[in-house]
Amino acid sequence: MTDLLDGSAGSTAPAGRTLVETGEAVAGSMSRSAAALLFDPGASRVTVDPRLAGCLRRVASDAALLPVPRERVRAGAALAFAVELTVTRASQGRPVRSDGFLVPDVGGRAPADELAEAAVLAARQTPEEWRVRHLGYLLAEAAVSPDLDAGVVHRGLRLAGGLTGRQLVVMAAVGRRERTPLPMAPLPVDPRGWTAWDALEDLTDLQRRGLLDPPPAVPRPGGAALPRLRMADLRLTRRGVLVHRLLALDFVRDDAVTAALAALDLPRS
Repeated sequence: MTDLLDGSAGSTAPAGRTLVETGEAVAGSMSRSAAALLFDPGASRVTVDPRLAGCLRRVASDAALLPVPRERVRAGAALAFAVELTVTRASQGRPVRSDGFLVPDVGGRAPADELAEAAVLAARQTPEEWRVRHLGYLLAEAAVSPDLDAGVVHRGLRLAGGLTGRQLVVMAAVGRRERTPLPMAPLPVDPRGWTAWDALEDLTDLQRRGLLDPPPAVPRPGGAALPRLRMADLRLTRRGVLVHRLLALDFVRDDAVTAALAALDLPRS
């Protein structure tokens, strides 16, 4: 992806461009290439749709005024990640949508502008900086998904905002079950260790929120034993699919998935 985004910097550095470049502390050297695509598009063989680029430039210019340095870093990184995935999706044959998502209304604001502000705000405020990548990806995914209107995307962003980092990783694990089978061992009922207890609480909460099926088991009349749930039994619900898709959770690192599963302290099968 860094090669795809390769481009030279211009001679001047507007505040918005500087902000995106500042995201290097979280997003790596790709931030400078992304900034070049947004603010010096003629310098690269790769381009970003002008309407989307204009939206991201506007948000970058506004975020450049933030008083907290680390919030500026996260904002810049989120925008850089949005550029990265947009370029990737275009290479996969998924261009930026041509409906009204990027069209300004009478007040000069497009639905994409509102979503970009909301996603960057979420990125600014998260202390778990690995999430910044996925909040930037949400912008890109929304921009190439004409089947998702602005209201649905905002719902997905709100759902994601209420989840712990480990819950997002568990959803990533469930979503990649076809390439990485989930453990067949039964989940612990009342784990003694605090880490395993907390991990199980995270998983049960995903079921209660309607993001994973099956829902939590209800005690049977007469105190009959409940069936033991296994990780392999879990599936993403439609809500879960929305969050997984928008945040591009396929890109969650394998080591993060391994750590989330290990936290459950599953018995050896």
